[in-house]
Amino acid sequence: MSGRPEQAPSDTGVGNVPGASTHEAGRQYVPRPAPHYDDRAGAEREPSGAAIGFTIVAAVLMMLYGIWNFFEGLGAIIRGSYYIVLPNYAYNLSVHGWGWFHLILGAVVFVAGACLFMDQMWARVVGVAVASISAIVNFLYIPYMPVWSIALIALDVAVIWALLTPRNRWA
Repeated sequence: MSGRPEQAPSDTGVGNVPGASTHEAGRQYVPRPAPHYDDRAGAEREPSGAAIGFTIVAAVLMMLYGIWNFFEGLGAIIRGSYYIVLPNYAYNLSVHGWGWFHLILGAVVFVAGACLFMDQMWARVVGVAVASISAIVNFLYIPYMPVWSIALIALDVAVIWALLTPRNRWA
């Protein structure tokens, strides 16, 4: 007997640990804060798998659409007599003019789609802008090729939706 009082067992179990001081024995359990409790910016979080999938689908659709648009413009430039021009159309632009517009737009859409594979924010902004312009151009192109233009407008809407999908994990 050394003259020290015996230490009573405590509810925390710390008092039973050899080498634990009485200060540690009196501490209570404190839970750890939840992830992102300190309101850090959402940019530090990883994007969800669905958002990455939508971006990849948008990139592939933009690249395919860019190739289709390029060849559509090339066809209008090379053989403009293939397209039927309706009389009294509100926008008086020749088939060759539409061909050059589609050719250039197709090349830009293809490049923007290829840059989306790098998952750059600027590529997403350019992709939304180019897909919006493409939808407007195809709306104006409906009298020349109605079914094709409506199909490409639907693709543009799908690409815009995929690029504007939130990038953070859904809570």
